[in-house]
This record gives sequence, C-alpha cells and structure tokens, in this order.
Amino acid sequence: MSKLTLISSPTCPYVQRAVIALKEKRVEFDVIYIDLKNKPDWFLAISPLGKVPLLRVERDGEPPAIIFESAVILEYLEETMPGEKLHPADPLLRAQHRGWIEFASNVLGDLHRFSSALDAQAMAGAREALLAKFRRLESTIAEGPFFAGAHFSLVDAAFGPVFRQIDAIETIAPTGLLDGLPGLEHWRRALADRESVRSAVPQNYVELYLDRLRQMHSEVLKAA
Repeated sequence: MSKLTLISSPTCPYVQRAVIALKEKRVEFDVIYIDLKNKPDWFLAISPLGKVPLLRVERDGEPPAIIFESAVILEYLEETMPGEKLHPADPLLRAQHRGWIEFASNVLGDLHRFSSALDAQAMAGAREALLAKFRRLESTIAEGPFFAGAHFSLVDAAFGPVFRQIDAIETIAPTGLLDGLPGLEHWRRALADRESVRSAVPQNYVELYLDRLRQMHSEVLKAA
C-alpha cells in the first residue's frame, strides 16, 4: 500500500475535495499544512503551479511522486484506492460527472469573487453569476439526497466545500444564494451531515475562513 501525504492549507476548498474522497474510501493519509502567504521553498520545489493540494505518493523502492490539481488527485484515488467507487460505472455518466466537477470549480471561482469583493458592485456581479449557476444546478440534480440520488459521488465531494463556504459566511451575514432552490438546500444539508464532509476541515475552520475575509476587507462581511 502506498503512503499518502496531502499537502494542504486549512481553508482551501480544493484540498477539502481530496480529504473527503480519502475519508470516503477509508484510506490512511497524513496532512502537512503550509502557509500560502509564506510558501516554503521545499513546497515551491515540488509544486509546478505553486498551489495546493499536492498528494505525495510513496511506494516501496521508488522515489516519492507528486500529483497536483484536485480533480487529478480525485481521479487517482478513484483508480487506485480500495473502498466504494465514487464515480459511475457507465462511461457516459462518468464523463458527465467529470463535467460537473469542473462546473464546481467554476462555482468556487465565482464564490471567491463574491466573498472577496471589496465593494458592493463587484459583490453584486459575482452574486448574479453564482445565482445563474445555482439555478442551472437546481434543474439538474436528482431527487437526492446527493447529486445523482442515493449514492455519494465525487461530484458531491466537489460541492461540499462550496456549501461549507456559504455556511461559514451565513454564520454572520445572510447571502440569499440558495433562496427558492429547495433541491440545493436539501443537498446542502445532506452534505453538511456527511461525516467525510464534516471532518474534512480543522475544527476552527469557520473562524479561520472568516478571519481571511476580514483581512481582505471583504464587502460581504461589511453587510453583516
């Protein structure tokens, strides 16, 4: 069995995807947290893009291998680790799920623009982009509790961090991002109750995340 080490940042949503998948498959792994504002030299030497997550894979008799980009890490874990499969067996459905994982990345981009906006106009533009994507999702997801129905998938692992960020913001300021979208609200609650999703972040995640927004002087917190 390979030794796995996830190189991480405590609030990074892309790291959380990998943690969720590892926990769903009940695979042992270590975590090394780094400060993204002060990236260590050893990290920059092994990270082609200077981003987290990185997955370091150590196999007997071989030098450690580095896998970067969260979607690629998810695919590697799905192909190599034991446990229940998190991708559909059907190639067409599997391809569609990969597309929705990429869609989740776009949602995270809009959510970052929303949460880090420095003025009301920028925040409103990001909010409209999010609402459009959430309406598309509402018309796509199954009856639940998860994206494709009863079976938890990698799409759920990709969206768990999206809803977690919204939950964190809404501890102090309502966003209204999921108003009138009952399917997404049901999905959001199901993911929040999932052990792998709940335990994918440090216990003080909300505090860390909101502190990061405060340091950026985020407009969304001024509305609280």
